[in-house]
Amino acid sequence: TNDQRIGPEILKNVADSYRRLRNTMRFMLGNLNGWDDAERVEAADMPELERWVLHRLAELDHVVRTGYDKYDFQGVFQALFQFCTVDLSSVYFDIRKDVFYCDGADSPARRAARTVLEHLLSRLTTWLAPILVFTMEEVWLERFPGDDSSVHRGDMPETPAAWRDDALAAKWAQVRAARRVVTAALEVQRTDKVIGASLEAAPVVHVEEPEMLEALRAVAFEDIC
Repeated sequence: TNDQRIGPEILKNVADSYRRLRNTMRFMLGNLNGWDDAERVEAADMPELERWVLHRLAELDHVVRTGYDKYDFQGVFQALFQFCTVDLSSVYFDIRKDVFYCDGADSPARRAARTVLEHLLSRLTTWLAPILVFTMEEVWLERFPGDDSSVHRGDMPETPAAWRDDALAAKWAQVRAARRVVTAALEVQRTDKVIGASLEAAPVVHVEEPEMLEALRAVAFEDIC
């Protein structure tokens, strides 16, 4: 559709994007180690944060399929890259890492989070397979080893329409907006050497908007921050 532009800065940005995506996949593979289908939790029984991630997957399923139908590879890649770096790495993984690393195997929160990782990995590998052909094959074989195993032999899994929840997404947009303010303030304090880890902080949040206040009171905001 356009002339191909290339140069040191473009290559540097592409390498950085690729590294971030690899780290996202590595995080999921590591935390799915020892996965057993008996752990699986139904979407309706999951905490709100997990249901929000499933909602995002339902939105992205439409974006990805529509994009590929139009041969809009750049649009598909940008949507998935933003999801991996912002929604997953900066929000979901950051909030849930304590659950992954510290909770016991029978923890309902950990089981729900690992179920979400399983849904994420199966979709992201197949969605990105036409673009990152070799890397997604590498990820797939780590998860499903075998001479006959290949991400390119399967189709993209169907994503349940019931995962879409616009009301929940609107609520979590308020939660995330408040969280961004807190995490930015924590970063300033960390830079100034007032605190080390975020867990050392006890911020006080002043909220004016009634919708945001209602959303924050309905979640464990200290865990989210």
